[in-house]
Amino acid sequence: MGRNTDIIHSVPVDELTGAIAVPVYQTSTFVQEAPGVHKGYDYARSNNPTRTALEKIVAQMEGGHGAFAFATGLAAIDAIAKLLSSGDEIVAVDDIYGGAYRLFTHIYQKFGIKVHYVDTTDAENVLDYINEKTKLIWIESPTNPTLKITDIRRISEIAKPFGALVVVDNTFASPVAQQPFTLGADIIIHSATKYIGGHSDLVAGLVVTKTAELSEKLKFIQNSSGGILGPWDCFLVIRGIETIELRVRRQSENAQKVAEYLATRPEIDKVYYPGLPTHKNHEIAKSQQHGIFGGVISFSLKDDTVEAASQFVTSTKYFKLAESLGGMKSLICHPAQMTHASIPREKRLHSGIQDSLIRLSAGIEDAEDLIKDIESALSKVKTQARN
Repeated sequence: MGRNTDIIHSVPVDELTGAIAVPVYQTSTFVQEAPGVHKGYDYARSNNPTRTALEKIVAQMEGGHGAFAFATGLAAIDAIAKLLSSGDEIVAVDDIYGGAYRLFTHIYQKFGIKVHYVDTTDAENVLDYINEKTKLIWIESPTNPTLKITDIRRISEIAKPFGALVVVDNTFASPVAQQPFTLGADIIIHSATKYIGGHSDLVAGLVVTKTAELSEKLKFIQNSSGGILGPWDCFLVIRGIETIELRVRRQSENAQKVAEYLATRPEIDKVYYPGLPTHKNHEIAKSQQHGIFGGVISFSLKDDTVEAASQFVTSTKYFKLAESLGGMKSLICHPAQMTHASIPREKRLHSGIQDSLIRLSAGIEDAEDLIKDIESALSKVKTQARN
């Protein structure tokens, strides 16, 4: 069976009515035949049929044992962090999502969790920090926003002798491009707000576990902490999954064309896109992402100032200035003032996030129109510089 066929037909037909779309069970509780005797559902925090359907679909899509849907991507990250105890350590990619950095640094650090931020583009760097206290190796590949690529297979080999779990944030690649479990990962995380949902109309997080043991732990945390995804949003995520293969391939094709165009422009300092042969880890990305490089491109301007970046991001027509990514409409943002503003400037610069770094999320528009939009914005930045 082809992967797209597998994804489409993982969405079940409703056994009760034959509905081809998964029903939305908008209920808080379920009637029981007798105390403790029910049809598998007692209270909506613990279980809901719509959420159960989504979690089964996602587990199948990623090739995992179990999956768990949360109200946001950060709630999903928080659930994984709750696997840890005081004194445990995390080795995390240095170019980490700003929300994860904020959570680890300002919440979990005060509970005695230590985090080492490491450039994992060279997997051997992890060897300098991993030890018997290391419980998680936290990878984003590609990273946000400089699109760094980590060799997941090599990281998994390094982690195994220490008994550390490898967590891969697969948001940017999506399950269409990358299957981390086949590369040795133990836990996969998604901001389903992005490519899985795909329509910029919800916020959601997903955790996928490789083993029954991890599934049992995450289910306990999900039920105990209560940060579950509601049934209507579960329905919307399922709706998004049905078209994910088509959307991600189109977005990746558009991003490739935009990245190649940006690489020709004299106003551009650096272009970050794993689909370009000039990318440091292009060959690793080509291998572990099956040649699907994703819809996100980042670049910096030769005029490396916040002012120049602000001028550019407010001058586009089709690229809408907004946080988030992965939707059908193209988006643009300035990480230093938006998604990564919570990270100190010195640390941002160290991880490659220049003052002028701009992140694009290619949608499903015509690539030619997106390129013309960028060309127009660049001309306005040049005019501003002359003035």
